[in-house]
This record gives sequence, structure tokens and C-alpha cells, in this order.
Amino acid sequence: MNNVFSDIPKSIPDEIFEDILSTGNIRIERIVSDGHSSPDVGWYDQSEHEWVLVLKGQGIIEFEAGRICTLSEGDFINIEAGTKHKVLSTSPDEVTVWLAIFYS
Repeated sequence: MNNVFSDIPKSIPDEIFEDILSTGNIRIERIVSDGHSSPDVGWYDQSEHEWVLVLKGQGIIEFEAGRICTLSEGDFINIEAGTKHKVLSTSPDEVTVWLAIFYS
């Protein structure tokens, strides 16, 4: 048995991306952020759909079309494949734990 909140380091200089499960058409990833954001240049532009849930903390996602979405604990969003997006910010005062499910 595993726990999504276990093994979170006290210091997180770089965002942590960790596959929990990966099969042919689905990948479940835990993302741990601590005040992180996407690089200033570029967008995530994935060939898979991404369903993402904030389990702890808060994250702000910006879409290339201009839409901004704030996700707090328990909030989730489905991002269609090919939808350009990036993380503007995550909680500066607490760790943010995301659960992302990538599927085709």
C-alpha cells in the first residue's frame, strides 16, 4: 500500500514529477510543487488528455487562449489534448500536491 502524501521532502528546490501508474493508455502522476511555476517561455502542449486534481495547496493554470483557472484543494479540471497551458504559480507558503491522469 502507498500514500500520495508520503515521501514528500522538506526541501523541494525543483518540482517533483513521479509516475504512480503507467500502462498503454493511461498514466497517473503525482506532482509536488512548492511555490513553483512553469518556465517563462513555452507552453505544455500534450498529445494526451490530462485530468488534474489539487489534493493539497493551490495552483493557478493559464491557457494560451487567455483563460486563467485557480485550483484549490479538491478542485479538478480536464485539459483536452493539444490545449496549450502552463502553471502560473503554486502556493508559496505550503506544498501543493497534484494528481494528474493522462489518457488518450
